Amino acid sequence: SIQQRRKMVKAKKSTVKFVIDCTQPVDDKVLDVALFEKYLHDRIKIGGKTGNLASNSVVITRDRTKLTVASPADLKFSKRQLKY
Repeated sequence: SIQQRRKMVKAKKSTVKFVIDCTQPVDDKVLDVALFEKYLHDRIKIGGKTGNLASNSVVITRDRTKLTVASPADLKFSKRQLKY
């Protein structure tokens, strides 16, 4: 039973989620969420390199006016990377 517990712990990896609410800029017609999502895909660096999102299982999803960036907790992805 100890081996089963270890497998369960390995299977369930914790993720860190950051939600960017773009409601106000979209309502003011200042920002296009689809273009902002593409910008994040192109510009987020992992390990000093852009374009490493999929290989490090970082996922950016869009829901109308909100963007969610989800990354594994062991990657230590910080909110500061999205702010600046």
